[in-house]
Amino acid sequence: MRHFYWMSFLPVVLLSLTSVYSQECRWECVEKEGTYSVQLWLGDSLKMESPKEGLWSVALGWEEDAPAKWESVSATEKECVGDWTILRGKLVLPQGEIVLRDAYTMEKGVLKCVRRWEYRGKEPLTEVTLSVIWRSVGENQQAFLPGILYYGNPSGEKNRPQSVPVFHGRNGEFAFFEEHRYPMPFAALEDGKNLTAAVLHSVPTPTLRGNVPDQWWSLGVRARETDAEIALFSGFIGYNGQNSVAKALQRRPMKYPQSTMTLLPGTVVEKTFYLDAWQIDRPGVCFQKPIRQSLSLFQPYSLHGLPTRGEILKQKFAFARSRWMEGETNGISYAGFNMYPAHVAPRLVMGWCGQAASLGYALQVLEPEILRMSASDEEKTEMRNWIRRAVQRSLDHLATSPVTEEGFPVEFEPSTGKWLPKTDYVSMGQGMYNFAKAIESARRNKFYDTSAWEAFLRNACAVQAQRILQEDWRPRSTAEGFLMAPLILASRLFDEPLFRQAAEKAASHYAQRHLSMEEPYWGGTLDAQCEDKEGAWAAFQGFLHLYEVTGEKKYLDWARHACDVCLSYTVVWDIPLPPGRLADHAFKTRGWTVVSPQNQHLDVYAVLYTPEISRMGELLQEESYRQLADVMFCTCGQIIDPFGSQGEQIQQTNFAQHGDMSDVLKLRGGYSESWTVFWITAHFLNAQARMLEMISD
Repeated sequence: MRHFYWMSFLPVVLLSLTSVYSQECRWECVEKEGTYSVQLWLGDSLKMESPKEGLWSVALGWEEDAPAKWESVSATEKECVGDWTILRGKLVLPQGEIVLRDAYTMEKGVLKCVRRWEYRGKEPLTEVTLSVIWRSVGENQQAFLPGILYYGNPSGEKNRPQSVPVFHGRNGEFAFFEEHRYPMPFAALEDGKNLTAAVLHSVPTPTLRGNVPDQWWSLGVRARETDAEIALFSGFIGYNGQNSVAKALQRRPMKYPQSTMTLLPGTVVEKTFYLDAWQIDRPGVCFQKPIRQSLSLFQPYSLHGLPTRGEILKQKFAFARSRWMEGETNGISYAGFNMYPAHVAPRLVMGWCGQAASLGYALQVLEPEILRMSASDEEKTEMRNWIRRAVQRSLDHLATSPVTEEGFPVEFEPSTGKWLPKTDYVSMGQGMYNFAKAIESARRNKFYDTSAWEAFLRNACAVQAQRILQEDWRPRSTAEGFLMAPLILASRLFDEPLFRQAAEKAASHYAQRHLSMEEPYWGGTLDAQCEDKEGAWAAFQGFLHLYEVTGEKKYLDWARHACDVCLSYTVVWDIPLPPGRLADHAFKTRGWTVVSPQNQHLDVYAVLYTPEISRMGELLQEESYRQLADVMFCTCGQIIDPFGSQGEQIQQTNFAQHGDMSDVLKLRGGYSESWTVFWITAHFLNAQARMLEMISD
């Protein structure tokens, strides 16, 4: 029988950002009294090792919704073959024996293992759970599970504790999830006290003859009394103290049935995984090395089978034109891009899901590309006139949003001709950024009258700068990070030092709060209120623009940290999908991104920051970042329908927000097409425009 325990985390805040990790590990195969164990060392300190109960553990029963009747076996034979070290053992049972074998070698700087179970019995073994378990030495370790668990998800727990996985590091806690839920399939642990980290990377696989349809292996962490474990199981999942539950719905889990497997006589099962341990320089960085390792192991850079940028641009521009609307209500003229399809009450919304200001910038830059797609001179003239009219009219109208000390309304209702009293920092920051980029572009091409745009942006920035520079400014989340980029751009546009001071103060504030990951980036997704990629993007965008304007290296260091958090949500492998809407299209998941620990589907949002990922690759000389950015953009052009439209939610795992959600086993492979808000189009066009600007610069 196995027993599991845990301890709590003690945060340490250090803002020195010279390197992400330092001392590397070495591995040893240790013989003692005729048995062998495997250990990973950092200098003279043991960091990871196989369990003391034995190298292999197999559960032969199921009790209280969890594996039970554990049997553990030690390795009794060792053989070296070329670069491989092979360990063997045997589990003898009344029904026969399970022959066990591990094969170890170093590959791409990490310890690779292929674990093998071969059942040589006379009758089937049912209710079996196979495992891969490794002990990570050290108290006060925190867990990082990409896309799922960010140093315990403290903000998610504070705001919506039933909606996210939570992990404090307490004795007995665990967090195990289906491998197809992981964008990057690794689990990492950080010891903030001793500044060490450990990781297990898995090659994800379905379970052979699993009891549950479409059953997969699981990956995660479990707490022990004085240390922790990283483990793989052939099906068992659970979190927040609940065995056998899946993070299936936005606000709550669903029971996941008995996830055992059956071993028939002659069955051979193999599982490949990788191990590493290293010394870190400060808390809050244990994920950065595994991200690079995951990219190296999975090589998600092929554009084969994906739409091209040109194809996507053509379809998205056509769809954008279908959302154009203009008119007059009660003497109030309006023009812009509708957030919703025609059957929904029309709205012009800046930021968030509406992105009504986005194309006022993007179309200026994309005009030459769009004109090249036109068939005739007459069509080119019509297209040029439409673009310039749409840019001028849409931004002129949005600039009428009244700026007050509370900010400005972001939503206009055409049916009443009124701005609705709705403000939020995410939407305001994104709207201000698009105005800043539009003004910047218009000053170069000189086709537009920017006087109204400039007055609006200057007033909006003044209000936010004055508020941020107050001594009692304390933002609730990273959402206000979206103000950093427009403020620093506006400081250059208007030669206004006050805007720069505000941007720099905000950047220092968010660096102090988030670089240690005691409080991970959060709050950028308005319907989640937890750790999320949008919150990390707010910081990433702001830090990078501050570096580009000021040239101060600290901002580049901070941008790298936030960029890597964004990347941790990115899928690096093509997840095999069950029959359903995604399989109908031979859908490829590489390059897509998970939304947040609460909303576990994929969406196209990260297309928006692919230019910045590419730029970071250039600045850091990380070619993999630039390659990944191209894949992220192009892959999200899949499943565009003949009208140029896409839905928002891709169900790559056992999670859904729409449709029939009564059966956890019928969620994966679905696709929600009903939520077709404008950002799904605008982000492509905006990102392509910024990428072209970077190339031309």
